[in-house]
Amino acid sequence: MREWIVTKLKFQRADKMRAEVGMGIWRKLVLASLVATPIVTQVQSPAQAPVQAVKPATDPCEAMRKKLDDWPQLGRYAAANAALPATEPGRVVFYGDSITDAWTRNGGTFFPGKPYVNRGISGQTTEQMVVRFRQDVIDLHPQAVVILAGTNDIAGNTGPETPQMIEDNFRSMVDLARANNIRVVLASVLPAAAYPWKPSAGNPADKIRALNDWLKSYAASQKITYLDYYSAMAGPDGGMKPGISIDGVHPNAAGYAIMEPLAEKALAQ
Repeated sequence: MREWIVTKLKFQRADKMRAEVGMGIWRKLVLASLVATPIVTQVQSPAQAPVQAVKPATDPCEAMRKKLDDWPQLGRYAAANAALPATEPGRVVFYGDSITDAWTRNGGTFFPGKPYVNRGISGQTTEQMVVRFRQDVIDLHPQAVVILAGTNDIAGNTGPETPQMIEDNFRSMVDLARANNIRVVLASVLPAAAYPWKPSAGNPADKIRALNDWLKSYAASQKITYLDYYSAMAGPDGGMKPGISIDGVHPNAAGYAIMEPLAEKALAQ
């Protein structure tokens, strides 16, 4: 009997110890879970968060790529050319750069009631104009073309050019026009003493005068009408007279008011 009681007491103590040990382990597991939960949350949280769309960085070469895809800018007037009647009596194409392109935007009237077509493109040089000459001049079947260009060549808009290169581009345009029975009027380069978009070009006044001297001489040798805007618009320093331009290069309404009757007079010759 005594041995049975002792044995029972041993089993009771053992059960108690097992219970205490079990309780301790349970406590530790609970504590561990409480400690681990934030860690698990922190690890899982980024994966659960919605993924934000990342905008691709702007390609710094995109503008240049687009420009090179259509270097002569044949797309600029493609639709407008297609919309024109095939022929029109008295049609004249005014062909050039921003000075022609911005004729009405900067205050000119651009010959109301006349069948004149503006095919200027801002920033262009004569080499670009040679490339698009067929599309924007020849294929429009004009009676005459007024070519006003060269200042952007002097500025170096499409890279350095020698005077010979610029002159050759004018010769090419004249040859193309004559081969297609289109009368040519060669306009002088407008005066300028600085290029706001290209300060590194320095004062272009002497180069403009030299190019105009060549244009006048070449026109005389080829029996082409020379349209002298320069003499009516230049100040003593070779720049624009005060009050006739928006920036010393591009005419304003007063400047175009000088140019328009001179152009009409040249076309009437």
